Amino acid sequence: MTDLLERLRPSLVQFAKFALVGGGGVIVNQCVVVACNVVARDFFGVTREDALFRIPFTEFNARNYHLWSTLAFVIANLFNFMINRHWTFKGTRGPFFKEYGPFLAVGLFAQGFGLLILTALMHKDSPISLPASVFTDSEGLLNKYYWANLITIVCVTPINFVINKLWTFRRRSSRCT
Repeated sequence: MTDLLERLRPSLVQFAKFALVGGGGVIVNQCVVVACNVVARDFFGVTREDALFRIPFTEFNARNYHLWSTLAFVIANLFNFMINRHWTFKGTRGPFFKEYGPFLAVGLFAQGFGLLILTALMHKDSPISLPASVFTDSEGLLNKYYWANLITIVCVTPINFVINKLWTFRRRSSRCT
């Protein structure tokens, strides 16, 4: 058991760093989500539930909260990449875009999965919808969208870490550079 822990120790340390960076990314993400929600409502008179477009071949619509979540993801993704590149996975430096491309691709994969979770948490007919009796949609701690966004991030983080560790920031031998 001790040997196993010693072998896993570098990955556990990396995961802890990744989680700390991710915590900063969550703050960035959540700030963008809140800003989008407030600005859209107060300046443009639109709500998070307003439909943007119908999803082809389904009865569902993409809604403003999907767009805002994706914008928040893009901003937080770049933030996370820069810090992970220099701190969590240091020593793997290749050209910026050569590493950012895979990091963004992994993030977009996780974001796609996350949008499904977010939709399920937000849709009133979903079996895992956040209850309206608890989340009154006031600004702040009882806002359903803000909690759904946070829960989604928690759900996709392990997927994001594993794929980024194994693909984006893997150590490349000197022969492969």
